[in-house]
Amino acid sequence: MLSIAWAPLYAHPLPANHRFPMLKYELIPEQLIREGTVPESAFFQPVPPNDEVILLTHNAGYYQRLRNGELTRHEERATGFPWSPQLIEREVTILGGTIQCVHRALKHGVALNVAGGTHHAFRDRGEGFCLLNDQATAANYLLGHPELGVNRVLIVDLDVHQGNGTAAIFEHEPRVFTFSIHGARNYPHRKERSDLDLPLPDHTDDAAYLALLRNTLPRLVQEHQPDFVFYLSGVDVLATDKLGHLALTREGCRQRDQYVLQTCYQHGLPVVVCMGGGYSVRIADIVEAHANTFRVAADIWG
Repeated sequence: MLSIAWAPLYAHPLPANHRFPMLKYELIPEQLIREGTVPESAFFQPVPPNDEVILLTHNAGYYQRLRNGELTRHEERATGFPWSPQLIEREVTILGGTIQCVHRALKHGVALNVAGGTHHAFRDRGEGFCLLNDQATAANYLLGHPELGVNRVLIVDLDVHQGNGTAAIFEHEPRVFTFSIHGARNYPHRKERSDLDLPLPDHTDDAAYLALLRNTLPRLVQEHQPDFVFYLSGVDVLATDKLGHLALTREGCRQRDQYVLQTCYQHGLPVVVCMGGGYSVRIADIVEAHANTFRVAADIWG
């Protein structure tokens, strides 16, 4: 049975007409349970980690100002969310979910977080709907606990936007290899340097995308010999996405997930999957594409 992090506070209330689709965090668990992909017992409610865990990655001054509501107007606007204590509780809980997924993936091979993939958060600032970087913090947590047996981490970031925060955090950390396939002309306008960036032109379709992935991922696994994988499975690569500018179909997106997760399974690599972005006009397109990620994982590890 899959192990999935989720809490009701993931679906945080936002002002009317806000462009972030919070509703998906209610609908994804409902869909998976209703269709029988997973039972309700597959979901666990994460708890926030200790501050010391967050400070493995984030600057203490930034984290204190974030907790206390002391961001400047410019800093708050850059995150894309209006600040509130409830928002911070949400972000810290999501981060805790990814860290708890680490332990479950080490035991069962895979674990998934219905949210997370907050890859635009830097050590000392947030931006692009990301306040704290959950996968970076979880990777540092793994490396800081040698008894867990993880010495090298691979982060596979297939959100349509480059994981600039993650790339910057691990720029000088050879034990973490950051790999990003993203839209060349998309946000962020100033890209950071991942260990491997593969920027794509607008309107890239299924065939070109999947060929690039299949030609790259096995080589990275062979060359860098990771002990653990974090996968950011953003569905903003869809042709229907308002912010994505690529041209993948829902089936192409599903095949992408299947290839990444099957590669992890075949190599015996524990993997934590976080959902990342998705901004299609119809919420049903977002939810269905995200649900495919869970369906694929259930098929592989079922």
